[in-house]
Amino acid sequence: MQFFKVRSNGSNSANYKTVHENAQILYRNIASKSKRRPYIRSIYFKKQKIFIALFWQHLFDKNWKERVRRLQYFECGFELIEKTTYPPLTIQNPHKSSELLHRFCGITPRGIIFFVQIKECKKTGEKSLISIFPR
Repeated sequence: MQFFKVRSNGSNSANYKTVHENAQILYRNIASKSKRRPYIRSIYFKKQKIFIALFWQHLFDKNWKERVRRLQYFECGFELIEKTTYPPLTIQNPHKSSELLHRFCGITPRGIIFFVQIKECKKTGEKSLISIFPR
C-alpha cells in the first residue's frame, strides 16, 4: 500500500478544546461553501463529492481521548482526500453488503502514518467520510 505524503503536520496539542476549535474552524470554512450538506471533492474519485457530516456522528461515539487523537489529523485527512491519486484498500463492509469501505493511507512530514476511511453506498454511489485516525 502506498502512503500519500501530506504537507500539513496536524495538531500538536493534546488539549481537546484547542483541537476541536481548530477542526470546527476548518469544517465551517468548508461548510460555508455549500448551501446544503458539506462536502469536499476527491481527485481519486474523479472530483466526486465526499460528504463529511457523518464524520462528526462517528466521532462523538468515541471517548474524549480518542476524539482528540482523531481530531489531531483532521486537516491532514482532508488534504489526503482532496489530493491523493494512490488507490485505497477497498473492502466490502462486513456488516452491510450494500456498502464498500475505502481506506486511504497518508504520512505527515513528521513521519506519522494515518488513515482515512470513506464509506460508499453501492446503490447510489454516494461517498461519506467516516473516520480519520493514526496508526
